[in-house]
Amino acid sequence: MRLAGPLRAVAVLLLVGLTWVLASSILGGDSNLVVKHFFSGTNEEPTAEPKHHRYKCGLSAPCPQKHLAFRIVSGAANIIGPKICLEDKILVSSVNNNVGRGLNIALVNGVSGDLLDTKSFDMWAGDVTDLLKYLLPLHEGTLVFVASFDDPATKLNDEARRLFEELGSTAVKELTFRDSWVFLGAKGIENKSPFEQRMKNSKNSNKYEGWPESLEMDGCVPLRSPSEG
Repeated sequence: MRLAGPLRAVAVLLLVGLTWVLASSILGGDSNLVVKHFFSGTNEEPTAEPKHHRYKCGLSAPCPQKHLAFRIVSGAANIIGPKICLEDKILVSSVNNNVGRGLNIALVNGVSGDLLDTKSFDMWAGDVTDLLKYLLPLHEGTLVFVASFDDPATKLNDEARRLFEELGSTAVKELTFRDSWVFLGAKGIENKSPFEQRMKNSKNSNKYEGWPESLEMDGCVPLRSPSEG
């Protein structure tokens, strides 16, 4: 009979513990963690998993202030259209229904970052004069985003290549039939653009039959000050 008191106390403790575990399970808690805390007396919280940050246009890090986040993806063969993203907004894509064979171009105000226009130019069967008329009147500071699709070069003449060179391109002078090309330049740029990639069409290295692999380029482009614009 002397053991009745201690046994009753143990039974009460066990009942309390089981009630705690049951309540935690019903309320969505981790019952295993509750049991561990109950018997060990610790109050440690579980280590939270690191959150995955998503930055504009899928960049791996945020852009500095007064910079625009961008991503340019060239077309894949003649099947998948190109894509141009700026500040998490898709400017050019097949979903937007504004892509075409040849050169896909988006014009952006270099001071405000506002979209000015998008257009595609067929460099296989189109008229290069349309491209020249589009590029010649650009205002100082206008950002020019370019993504190729299928064939970007067959109809390019010396004048068109020169205009792209004035926008900061170094690869356009060697651009040929079915090359992949992504480029970001600006009207009035003083130096060559750091934002350009070209993949040569070569039957020995092409990813697709008759076409090289698609190119993808992203980064942060600085805005111009109003005085520069």
